[in-house]
Amino acid sequence: MMNYKNILVINFGGIGDEIFFLPALISLKKQFPNSKITLALEPRSKSIKDLTDIIDDLFLIDIKGKNKYTELLKLIYLARKGQFDLVISSGGNKFISILLWLTGIKTRYGYDTGALSRKLLTQAVKLNKNQYACAMYHDLVTPLTNYKTELPEVNITPLPKRPGTVLIHPGVSKMSIQKGCIKTINPEVWAETTDLLIEKGKHVILAGGPDDAECIQTILDNIKSKNSENFENYYGKTRSMKDLAELISQAEKFICSDSAPLHVAVALKTQTYVIFGPTDDKKLIPQSEKVIPIKANDNCPLKPCLWERRSTSCQNPECLNINAKDIANIVLN
Repeated sequence: MMNYKNILVINFGGIGDEIFFLPALISLKKQFPNSKITLALEPRSKSIKDLTDIIDDLFLIDIKGKNKYTELLKLIYLARKGQFDLVISSGGNKFISILLWLTGIKTRYGYDTGALSRKLLTQAVKLNKNQYACAMYHDLVTPLTNYKTELPEVNITPLPKRPGTVLIHPGVSKMSIQKGCIKTINPEVWAETTDLLIEKGKHVILAGGPDDAECIQTILDNIKSKNSENFENYYGKTRSMKDLAELISQAEKFICSDSAPLHVAVALKTQTYVIFGPTDDKKLIPQSEKVIPIKANDNCPLKPCLWERRSTSCQNPECLNINAKDIANIVLN
């Protein structure tokens, strides 16, 4: 097997996608411990560097911006200049194989998207979307390494657990909302859930990032026990993904939406409960007693539909009609 020294990995998407890719990068680093790994990603996901020391360098490529093609040309230029001996890219777009070929990097790995990819890539890997996303990404490096890393790992030293604490992170990314991807319950239900948990003697901590300002404010407006000594508003106190990870590590239990904090919690092995509506929990969380999906008892024949059958949520997402009592009961049991 070749001993690769300078590896370029391309993975566009949100911070959750970058966390999903960590097991593949960890296996690569184990196989090639003296290698330098450069990750090309969208600027919105650069905080992945706060969570790991596996990545040596970042190329920030804004493919969702107005100058998409200029940004791709920048990536080709950086790739050619960087003297890489291996490039690996996720993505099921047929253009990916052409992009990798244009980098001039001799060894190219990507997904099999047809005859052209099999011609232009050194290895065209079968794309299997019907599995946990970490495993899907890891398939790209399986031919290169003898190691198999199952779950994300983050370079965070867990802090001591605070007994009886339930951390709630209700938000999803602003980009998801702008795209019309509704993936969580409304703030009023989060507020009622908070009250029920406090009523049962739990110490509830509410957290969120800059994208969650409106959601957090609505929750605060509706929490009846917000002046209780068992309620702590931590919004605005986590300044980075590392800060949030440390907070998650302290919680006895963690409740969140289908969003990036979920994947951080998986990496930290914190007992986690996740609200799922239109997305597929089987692809987004591992099979583990540490991660429990909370879903509505609806009869929608299309569920899960988001990304599977449609790119936006439907007008009346019955799959998110989850009441606070059910959430609290699941978390307390």
